Amino acid sequence: MGDDTLAEATQPDPVDQTDHAGPSSGPDLTGGRLILVGTPIGNLGDASPRMREAIETADVIAAEDTRRFLSLAQRLDLTHTKRVISVFDHNEGHRAPELVDIIAAGETVVLLSDAGMPAVSDPGYRVVKACAEAGLPITSTPGPSAVLMALAVSGLPSDRFSFEGFLPRKSGQRKTLLTELKAEKRTMVFFESPHRIADAMDDFAEIIGIDRPMAISRELTKTYEETLRGTVGSLRDQAAEGLRGELTLVLAGATEVETAPEDHLGEVSALVDSGVRAKDAAGQVAKKFGLSKRDVYEAWLHRE
Repeated sequence: MGDDTLAEATQPDPVDQTDHAGPSSGPDLTGGRLILVGTPIGNLGDASPRMREAIETADVIAAEDTRRFLSLAQRLDLTHTKRVISVFDHNEGHRAPELVDIIAAGETVVLLSDAGMPAVSDPGYRVVKACAEAGLPITSTPGPSAVLMALAVSGLPSDRFSFEGFLPRKSGQRKTLLTELKAEKRTMVFFESPHRIADAMDDFAEIIGIDRPMAISRELTKTYEETLRGTVGSLRDQAAEGLRGELTLVLAGATEVETAPEDHLGEVSALVDSGVRAKDAAGQVAKKFGLSKRDVYEAWLHRE
């Protein structure tokens, strides 16, 4: 065996880069740092060994709802003798500097929300931002994600997507948002309440149209988990009959044929009203949506 062959034979396998050291492998969870901990979104079986380790070794637990955290800890038989404080939407602003001081003093803070990953459509962003600006170590123990799970099981393109969070509560605001997103070519993910889903689907049908592919997942990871697949129109009909549980909506992106010059005349008019020449306004809108400048301008001239 020549030298080159020997060198090749003794190289580590470049494919298998998995760390097999066990649940304690990964970033060092000791010392002053912020750890964002993903928690189960419905199934306690999704609680990871790293989640348990982070919670049991932390100096301070910063929970969205302290009562829910204590209930979770009890059900998972977690040992927690450390301080538990609340961090939610309305107090996060003044909690953030307090947590920065705690971490800077060498203590480890675990930040968690009621379910899923903190700071993703849940409290946590301000704390992370404050710690980052202070130059403090930040890491996470990942957990279940309704966004990624619904996207993965939807059967819709998942190579590029955008997460839009909870839909606005009021119909007018929902319609404004959906109008802005109508030409979006990426798959889109939304959260919605079962109490508003019927009205929301009416708005999807009016603004997006009834033929766009869509999926609605409910009760993810729970006993009655279900994913409905179809079009906006077919799912609107099902939503009208009532859907229970936490809902995650996945909407296919627009195709080239779905957007027409007439769909964007409002934007042209808005630019014109702001002082932009009509031809220039048409050009800007055409470039934004991949349309012909001439077609957009002609449609604006002949608008009703």
